[in-house]
Amino acid sequence: MARGDQLGRQWQILQHLIRARRGVGAAELARRLGCHVRTIYRDLEALQVGGFPIYNDQRDARNRWALMETFQDGVPIPLTPRELFALYLSKSLLTPLKTTFFYDALETFFNKIRATLKPSQLTHLEAISRTFQTGFEPYRDYGAHHAALETITEAAIRKRCVRLDYTAMGRKARTQRVVAPYKIWHFRGAIYVVGFCHLRQDVRIFALNRIHAVEKTEEAFELPDDFDLTAFMGGGFGAFAGRPVTLRIWFAEMVAGYIEERTWHPGQRIRRNRDGSIVYEAETALTAETRAWVLGWGAAARVLAPERLAAEIMAEAEQMAAAYRRR
Repeated sequence: MARGDQLGRQWQILQHLIRARRGVGAAELARRLGCHVRTIYRDLEALQVGGFPIYNDQRDARNRWALMETFQDGVPIPLTPRELFALYLSKSLLTPLKTTFFYDALETFFNKIRATLKPSQLTHLEAISRTFQTGFEPYRDYGAHHAALETITEAAIRKRCVRLDYTAMGRKARTQRVVAPYKIWHFRGAIYVVGFCHLRQDVRIFALNRIHAVEKTEEAFELPDDFDLTAFMGGGFGAFAGRPVTLRIWFAEMVAGYIEERTWHPGQRIRRNRDGSIVYEAETALTAETRAWVLGWGAAARVLAPERLAAEIMAEAEQMAAAYRRR
């Protein structure tokens, strides 16, 4: 028998024992795994020798195998060095969530992993981790919204509405909203709640940092089967939805390579011209972030469509030039 088959079967045995709170018989395990009962006894003995707290308990005149209760909710998962490195890397990638309970839970998880490693293994892992470093990206500090995020996340999992005290961008007055939180969305260092707003009778986006208070409710909701966050956002460049239009931009040869080497939009299309320039196309909503993206390329980008966006970019460029002339 291949060593991999044996390990796979033993892992399946552990999973069955975890799910069977009252234990399970060796004959039943053999039936479920399609092997002889003697094979099950050998695997159970090997797992015990390996340190898993498995014991035999006689109930109702039947022998049952079970895991100690303290082990039921905390089965150690064997990890390869690469898997450990990937986990450590994920921690650095999640720096924008540093002041949320998500990051707190991740930190606790890493502390548990470190506690199981030998000093030499820990030193080696830390050395590997230092070879990869993530760059700084702007993000918001959500320390003051820690409790709100946890409440909304719990409500989203339980499919319960929440009552929000919210101030929309550009408005000074607060409003009370009953919202069905469909999704918690992390985008470019910011956290948003996407859900159905009873006040507006529509799906809206709420910035976590503009939520002043959250109250739980027991009003249940169902997430529509056809709701797709990417489709709702129009695959846009920002956190604001809108009616998709065809965006067509000419980019000079000097920046064409930078545009081609990244995916800026899931449905983007790029056509290269003979002179080295490119034409970039995408179906997306026109938002302030779309305009900022185009403006960020300066004179190396020119909007071909839609005409409305071209006019807005031109007006912005003229205002910028006038501002510099007034210096």
